[in-house]
Amino acid sequence: MKNLVAEAIKARTKTYSPYSNFAVGAAILVKDGTIIHGVNIENASYGLSNCAERSALFSTYSSGYKKEDIVAMAIVADTKKPVSPCGACRQVINELVEKDTPIYLANLKGEIKQVKIADLLPYSFDELENNE
Repeated sequence: MKNLVAEAIKARTKTYSPYSNFAVGAAILVKDGTIIHGVNIENASYGLSNCAERSALFSTYSSGYKKEDIVAMAIVADTKKPVSPCGACRQVINELVEKDTPIYLANLKGEIKQVKIADLLPYSFDELENNE
């Protein structure tokens, strides 16, 4: 857990966040031991920005991994309490990560909170489940 959070802190140094000055790093551990980083990337047209969580997940999938390959995910920012993903990221995590995957929310003070997606997004929208 602490190693994955340390990787998210490392990832955070690569952020491009000149508009919000809110740097977020994410790290995903997959079964073969690979760690994939993600950071928030902003744009002057703010809607075209991407969060660290989604960047990490999209990189994971782009590298050929799937949800069953993801062992854990860590997210970190310079916040008073462990950082929490935005609503869009919660929905993406809900679809792209297994329901029992540990997600570590952290801050730079070393506080870490372990959750699962159901803790972050109860009563989630899941197109596949809602159509059954």
